[in-house]
Amino acid sequence: MTISLYISTLEADSGKALLALGIIEQALLKTTKVGFFRPLIKGTSTGDKDKDIELMITHFNLKQNYEDSYGLLESEVMQLINQHKHEKVLEKIITKYKALEANCDFILCECSDYLGQSLALEFDLNLEIVHNLGCPIILLTNGYQKNIEEITSTIQIALDAYQEKNCQIMGIVVNKVVSEQINELNQVLASEYDQFNYLLSVIPYTPKLENPRVREVAAQLQASLIDGEKKLDNLVSDYLITAMQVSNALNWLEDGQLIITPGDRGDIILAMLQAEHSANYPSLAGILLSGGFPPEPSIMKLIDGLAHPLPILSVETDTYTTATQAKEIKGSIVAGDIEKIRLSLELFAEYVDGSKLEKRLGEIKSHGITPKMFIYNLHQQAKSLKKHIVLPEGGEPRILQAVSFLLSQGMVDLTLLGTPKDIEGSIRKHGINLDVNTLNIITPNKHPKFLEYAETFYELRKHKGMTLDAAKDYMRDVSYFGTMMVECGDADGMVSGAVHTTQHTIRPALQIIKTKPGFSLVSSVFFMCLESHILVYGDCAVNPDPNPEQLSEIALASAETASIFGIEPKVALLSYSSGSSGKGEEVEKVRQATAIAQQRQPELELEGPIQYDAAVDPAVAAQKLPGSKVAGQATVFVFPDLNTGNNTYKAVQRETGAIAIGPILQGLKKPVNDLSRGCKVEDIINTVAITAIQAQNICILRLKDEEGVRSPD
Repeated sequence: MTISLYISTLEADSGKALLALGIIEQALLKTTKVGFFRPLIKGTSTGDKDKDIELMITHFNLKQNYEDSYGLLESEVMQLINQHKHEKVLEKIITKYKALEANCDFILCECSDYLGQSLALEFDLNLEIVHNLGCPIILLTNGYQKNIEEITSTIQIALDAYQEKNCQIMGIVVNKVVSEQINELNQVLASEYDQFNYLLSVIPYTPKLENPRVREVAAQLQASLIDGEKKLDNLVSDYLITAMQVSNALNWLEDGQLIITPGDRGDIILAMLQAEHSANYPSLAGILLSGGFPPEPSIMKLIDGLAHPLPILSVETDTYTTATQAKEIKGSIVAGDIEKIRLSLELFAEYVDGSKLEKRLGEIKSHGITPKMFIYNLHQQAKSLKKHIVLPEGGEPRILQAVSFLLSQGMVDLTLLGTPKDIEGSIRKHGINLDVNTLNIITPNKHPKFLEYAETFYELRKHKGMTLDAAKDYMRDVSYFGTMMVECGDADGMVSGAVHTTQHTIRPALQIIKTKPGFSLVSSVFFMCLESHILVYGDCAVNPDPNPEQLSEIALASAETASIFGIEPKVALLSYSSGSSGKGEEVEKVRQATAIAQQRQPELELEGPIQYDAAVDPAVAAQKLPGSKVAGQATVFVFPDLNTGNNTYKAVQRETGAIAIGPILQGLKKPVNDLSRGCKVEDIINTVAITAIQAQNICILRLKDEEGVRSPD
């Protein structure tokens, strides 16, 4: 049975996207078979796509086509109604809904936008739709610039209308409430509706979600772009009309402003561009030139020579008209706007009663651990015993965006390596929600332990010809300094590689931290998050052609990693043949590795050599390796060489849409993990969480060893 919910509003700009993002995020903890459906949308069959549909499909990688995600266009609805074919409207919407429902465990429906000319007709139509679909309703209303009485009156009118149609009300959410009203409104809602066991939530007004990006301003004003295309995603927090003398205008600048000035004011254009590059002035969103005047050729020549200029837009309208129109623009949450999406999810998590929603979503039949659930578990496990992680690439914007999330969630303690000036500059330049004064920042050569670290490194490497002066030079390198922090217990783990190469991350770890007892090499795994389960692939990133002894180590280390993260290890050592049927040097290598691993850990379930199909398919396993405890149910896959492993994980990732988390390094005494230089913010967050969990495991094992030493014989 498919579970469903219907987000219903009474007016435009209620913040449906925020609520939809949060609900789908929570539903994906239960199942990957999640759908998003809008009965009515604006536009034409050839026009722009609906932003909310694009947002949900793209951000959550929902397995549905755009055309399957809505019932009818508004123009089609009006045509049918004008033809007195009201029933045909409902029939077409229900048909498309049922087609989507057939492939989903959960569907979230979102009502229309209330931007048409007849709001009463639109509300009645939404009411009729939800009645026929039979979905429980979450009533969402906009509390901005309303008093308490106006808000509650709006809610009651809607409830009366729904109850008259015998619709099931599940919850009431009031969005965009000013902070001064939140406590009182919560009390009023509780006194009125607690008896019905509704989900009751009040979400504060958050201007950042409504502030437009510069590209949205450009689109809605039909402005031409003069320069600064790379910064069109700058967030506009306010507008400043600038026609006064430059010396006076500079005093009015604030973060995120879009400067509006006539296009012939070259002095102001130059001053704003210079202010943007000055550490003494706030970071601006862009410049909007009015009057249709292009900058003079000499000004354009200067702009063309700038490496990263502000976005500069030009419109034909006069300054007053331009400013009036610009202030009417409201931003939206669109696909790819990670900052707004993350803020929406944080607001949802903080202000929406998850336990009430969980009760409804708890009816969804689970089909195993989903990728969202695995990642959620990672974050919760990291929080359970906070660890201290050092990030050597402190000025990298993606690192800082990840830091903002990690600190807001209380997941880990962090140290950034770099200079406060560079890190503050990066925060300002990219508009990241961080206060540099609250960050723990270390500049290696200015740290009190710099000399101590250098001397320690010298002692570790003097047998290789290391001198103390050379050791000092190494400690100025953030990768070496960060690794030494981990080795000396001043951090529990390190994550690097967003800027540096894999070798730059791993080499210091091999020289300083070294491998743990019983292991001679460092290897890696990827967590492959498939639709309904998680697999472990190793080694897909580090060792090109391991010998039998090394391959056995990779198998044992991969099994240990799987166990740490709650995956029961059933290890398949892969080859092009299964069991004793095949011959050849490569098959023999895998056979020997399996024997060595079984000898070292007899209790571990291993099988090898084994083909991939026999490892995952019970029917094939029954034919090729009957009686095997691993065949057909393997969870850990060990590839015979890097060529096979790297290509396989990428093929699976691309062809199935699996999320690949990694590479995760294993075999070191203390955790150090490498990022891809093309990593996303989410990759950094997950890798930091994994590193923290590895550090937790080391701490737990050490405590067990200490207890064993203290215990009497």
